[in-house]
Formats: sequence, structure tokens, C-alpha cells
Amino acid sequence: MNPGRDQVRGLYVITDGGLAGARPLPTLVAQALAGGARLVQYRDKTADHARRRDEARALASLCRTAGAVLIVNDDVELALAAQAHGVHLGRDDDAIAAARARLGPDRLIGVSCYDRFDLALAARDAGADYVAFGSFYPSPTKPAAVRADVSLLERGRRELSLPLVAIGGITPENGRALVAAGADALAVINAVFGATDVRAAAAAFAPLFAPEEPPA
Repeated sequence: MNPGRDQVRGLYVITDGGLAGARPLPTLVAQALAGGARLVQYRDKTADHARRRDEARALASLCRTAGAVLIVNDDVELALAAQAHGVHLGRDDDAIAAARARLGPDRLIGVSCYDRFDLALAARDAGADYVAFGSFYPSPTKPAAVRADVSLLERGRRELSLPLVAIGGITPENGRALVAAGADALAVINAVFGATDVRAAAAAFAPLFAPEEPPA
């Protein structure tokens, strides 16, 4: 059974083969899931199609066992081959309508909107299931990325009626402000997969999504 939009919440980890080093990617993802990650995006831009297929399938199995969501970056056909839960599209990727035609109505489609609210409105109108804004903070993964203002999340909460994902240089220390502004999920690469203890690094984000205690 495929997830609904309401599952786009919590820690959203994005894989990076360069950070894995000699450590098997499925092992790292399993550790992130054990630490509380609720969504995993498989992001691999290499041309090794067989390895990418095998890794995506392995991650899909891990996510299903953990009750988490696997999203494939940029590649609709790989998402289908791996039986992933959805796909994430960027500015230069397949149009949302084309992706929906291939994926059907039940898989999730996320769209990068960078620092532009007009892209988020267009994505919503085209049938996206969630939108992502960022980079909110300096990011070692994309140091030249445009910087997004927190007001995008505040406006998105008021106007979009879609889950909002924040990305870019996010840590447990700076992520709380983004959740308070309206982010449903925090997309993280280095702060989790760049850590020696991936499980502990993922678990450090859990307090950001914990329900607030009512005043005594």
C-alpha cells in the first residue's frame, strides 16, 4: 500500500554515495531509519544503472519494513522498477503530468521549488503531493544553491494545503525554526550521512517533531 501526503512528515534523509565511502548504502539507510528517519530519497546521478536499480530496490524493502517512505530522485522509471513510493522532481526533470501518467494516482510526487513561491503554486496546481523549498542555510552539497527565506514556509502553510519540505544545511540546532515556520519535514544529507554514528545523528532530529507538552 502506498503512502498518503500525511506521511510527508519528520526527518527526510537524502542519500549521497560520496558520503558513504566504503560503508554500504543500505546499511547506512537502515541506521538512519532506526534513528527515526521517516522518508528516504535515493539520489544517485551516476550512469551505473544496474547498481542504482539494485540499491533502490534494497532501500524500498528497508523502508517498507520500517513503515517509511522511499522517494527516487529525478528518475520515474527507476522509481517504478524499484517499487518506490514516489519520485522527486527538480526544475529540469520530467513534467509533473508526465510523471503522474507513468506513476499512477497513488505514488507521491514531490517538486523542488527553491526560493520561488510561484513554482510551488504551479506544482500544486499540476498535482504535486509536496513541495520543497531551500537552501535555507549554507549547504556543503550544493554550495552555490540559491538561498530561501523562512517566509516561504510561513506563506506555504497559509496558502498551499500541501506538505512542505525544507532543505539545505539543516541541523538539529537550526531546524527547529523551520519546523516552527511551517516545515512538515526536514530534508537532510550531511548532518546524517556525514556522521560517524548515523543512527544517533538521525535520532538527534526527533525532538524537533515531538508534540509540544501542554503547559502545567
